Amino acid sequence: MDTLAILIDYGYIDSVLLKAATIHDTVEDIPDFDKNLILQADPEEGQAVLDLVLEVTRRENEDKRQFLLRILNTGSQKAKVLKCADRISNMISLGYVTDPKFIERYCDETEFFLLPMSIEVDFNMYQELINLILTRRRYLAGRCQVAGRGARGRGPVLG
Repeated sequence: MDTLAILIDYGYIDSVLLKAATIHDTVEDIPDFDKNLILQADPEEGQAVLDLVLEVTRRENEDKRQFLLRILNTGSQKAKVLKCADRISNMISLGYVTDPKFIERYCDETEFFLLPMSIEVDFNMYQELINLILTRRRYLAGRCQVAGRGARGRGPVLG
């Protein structure tokens, strides 16, 4: 629901976009999810919602890089907006992650794929993503400085 809230905060009111935001992770996270349930739940816009959800869902034959490039290069405006809002949500949640390699990889992905996407669709999202990248990288830099001092502040710990 965080992605939905972010879209609303940014002033998006498109019903297909907002509905897709509420269920986009469901299709990816539940194996063998019956996509017909989306169609049945909303006879008027269900197909458009499903199409958008599938557009921002990673396909079986795609690695993360291919997935993000597909959306960046060929995604619809709504898909890009949804993906940017989802990444903002995930970057905020990244504040609870402590694995430095994961944080660095996620920041790199955001910088290389989501920044170009966001500047294309919503400059305010672009600015928020930049700020989130900077705060996460400052956290990593702080960890490296603390780790580099060693146990007694006299230099690096080896091992």
